Amino acid sequence: MKTVLMVAEKPSLAQSIARILSRGKYNKWDKVDPAELFSQAPTEKKEANPKLNMVKFLQVEGKGCDYIVLWLDCDKEGENICFEVLDAVLPVMNQAHSSEKTVFRARFSSITDTDICTAMVRLGEPDHNEALSVDARQELDLRIGCAFTRFQTKYFQGKYGNLDSSLISFGPCQTPTLGFCVERHDKIQSFKPETYWVLQAKVDADKDRSLLLDWDRVRVFDREIAQMFLNMTKLEKEAQVEATSRKEKAKQRPLALNTVEMLRVASSSLGMGPQHAMQTAERLYTQGYISYPRTETTHYPESFDLKGPLRQQANHPYWADTVKQLLAEGINRPRKGHDAGDHPPITPMKSATEAELGGEAWRLYEYITRHFIATISHDCKYLQSTISFRIGPERFTCTGKTVISPGFTEIMPWQSVPLEESLPTCQRGDTFTVAEVKMLEKQTSPPDYLTEAELITLMEKHGIGTDASIPVHINNICQRNYVVVESGRRLKPTNLGIVLVHGYYKIDAELVLPTIRSAVEKQLNLIAQGKADYRQVLAHTLDVFKRKFHYFVDSIAGMDELMEVSFSPLAATGKPLSRCGKCHRFMKYIQAKPSRLHCSHCDETYTLPQNGTIKLYKELRCPLDDFELVLWSSGSRGKSYPLCPYCSNHPPFRDMKKGTGCNECTHPTCQHSLSMLGIGQCVECESGVLVLDPTSGPKWRVACNRCNVVAHCFENAHRVRVSADTCGTCEAALLDVDFNKARSPLPGDGTQHTGCVFCDPIFQELVELKHAASCHPMHRGPGRRQGRGRGRGRRPAGKPGTRRPKDKMSALAAYFV
Repeated sequence: MKTVLMVAEKPSLAQSIARILSRGKYNKWDKVDPAELFSQAPTEKKEANPKLNMVKFLQVEGKGCDYIVLWLDCDKEGENICFEVLDAVLPVMNQAHSSEKTVFRARFSSITDTDICTAMVRLGEPDHNEALSVDARQELDLRIGCAFTRFQTKYFQGKYGNLDSSLISFGPCQTPTLGFCVERHDKIQSFKPETYWVLQAKVDADKDRSLLLDWDRVRVFDREIAQMFLNMTKLEKEAQVEATSRKEKAKQRPLALNTVEMLRVASSSLGMGPQHAMQTAERLYTQGYISYPRTETTHYPESFDLKGPLRQQANHPYWADTVKQLLAEGINRPRKGHDAGDHPPITPMKSATEAELGGEAWRLYEYITRHFIATISHDCKYLQSTISFRIGPERFTCTGKTVISPGFTEIMPWQSVPLEESLPTCQRGDTFTVAEVKMLEKQTSPPDYLTEAELITLMEKHGIGTDASIPVHINNICQRNYVVVESGRRLKPTNLGIVLVHGYYKIDAELVLPTIRSAVEKQLNLIAQGKADYRQVLAHTLDVFKRKFHYFVDSIAGMDELMEVSFSPLAATGKPLSRCGKCHRFMKYIQAKPSRLHCSHCDETYTLPQNGTIKLYKELRCPLDDFELVLWSSGSRGKSYPLCPYCSNHPPFRDMKKGTGCNECTHPTCQHSLSMLGIGQCVECESGVLVLDPTSGPKWRVACNRCNVVAHCFENAHRVRVSADTCGTCEAALLDVDFNKARSPLPGDGTQHTGCVFCDPIFQELVELKHAASCHPMHRGPGRRQGRGRGRGRRPAGKPGTRRPKDKMSALAAYFV
């Protein structure tokens, strides 16, 4: 019997593989010239989230299978994922006989019974050319982005102290996105308002009502001419009707919903940022409430069952009447939109209530559902009446609208035709009494800053990013502090964003204009069509950008001139904090991102852990380099540890990583090191060690030096020390605890006790496991286990007779802060 493996796409699979620079010196900024990243640095594909174990999962499912059918997205990214799946699965599948075909590709445009059956009958092969075009895009973005980002980050952060951005990043899509925002900013700054004048007339329609007339000339920019027209009309007593018209018009129902339109509306109407809206939509999809939210298609195929999703909404308390009427009278076929050949438009798949979803998820779901119902409703029809008047030599117009049939605006009331007063019935030659003619002075106004919705439109128009990556690019320029989101979700560039874009224009405008990305996309499309060689396009494009990079490096002084005007040099930034171990002068603490210490005398800068506070640590010094120690803390509910600025940037031991503190230092005798304060293996992560925080008394804490586990213990104890002795059961270091006599929890009013925090029954009652409220990224990743002096830290795996500390700690009350 033959077995077939079916692989379909989910967000976890689509986002499981990432292209990175190969491990080694190329991942170390200080070891490699960024120019080498264009050609010499090898790249590889790795699991973006190793915890998912996606490759292993696919291999387990595919082991022993004879055939594989790939049901991935029918777009270029989907083809690329096909080959990533094949790389994982083919080695464990049964070997095929000679020329027997074992790999099949299903192509479909919607998830309906008809389309699925048709795709199964017409199975094809995955398109290697389209997959190569995605590989080329990924490698280009990686190499170009890393090279420019590393150079300008090191250059400018080494000179200026108040940039307030931890990374001065560059990206082939991110930078043009920022360019759109700065271009609008420049238009606002260079705008010069002009004064203009308009005439406004009012006529009496009857005793109780008057009509406001609009001037056919609209406006004039010369006051004297406007005054002349006013003089010619204000003496007239009557306005004569010159023409009337009544036309039936229709406001079209919307096209079916795709990702870009959903993001636009989420930002402009729901107040949700693009990335947050995308994450919310993905949750709704995984919970089965909507169809796949990443699609460029705005056209439903003929085979798509529109009535099925509509019936799901027949009993909904908000729109049941509208849905039942549509089902009874017959739905209106949606407008013909664009079929990108990927997924059908975003569609509600089952009914949900506000109580069921709550908050922003409900608001997004409600919009998606209303939009879907609107696409199969009728157009809104209204009657537009227009009356043209003549007052003296000047012509004026009055317009009114009356709704005939609301159509789709019943379900989307915000799209309804504005209510206007109905115009009086009249005919040519009729006259109305002129109540007033006046001249108004006004000024032209500058454009406003781009909204996220407007930016999304510009990005789509110029081909910057895809439906999946557009939210990421917008989020990146916000996180980098290049723009800030103001009220109305308008994007206002910061000084840093403005200076960067102006600097790119000054050195090489193609780095920021969308045209260069469009040219690259054309080359990538040729690869997808099989008309261009993948390696030749990759080599040619990288060569072009390498030349641009060298010119950028040689011309960086042009951007630096702009930086000097807006930002302060390192020496003039920050406040004195701790002494340098080389010159013994005070170094300045620069709090703006990235936080660091700078010694102006030695002209050296030392990076500090981010996302926390830094203060001097008792004026104690590192025994290795004589630098004064500082204390990093994530807050009273988090964790803290001392660190040596020099050791943190230049690890003195092989088993230390750059950016770590004393809680990972393996110095054998330093009183602040892991060797002296380490207790035992972390109860949650496999690579961390629980370390006593000597600064936490009287509310003592033991914290993992890798993850965010924090154990609160021995409150109000007078002193807590790590003993040289170890536990005979679990080999963790013992703790010596001295309690205040008035508050001692020990039996018999004892004040001193030595025991294991994991195994001692007295200590177990005094330990409470929590998770730090804040954690620096360096504590999240996996790392190598550290061997510790005196038996603390590393526990022999599976040693007979030992009990895992985790088993003991699991009995404690664990909860999240």
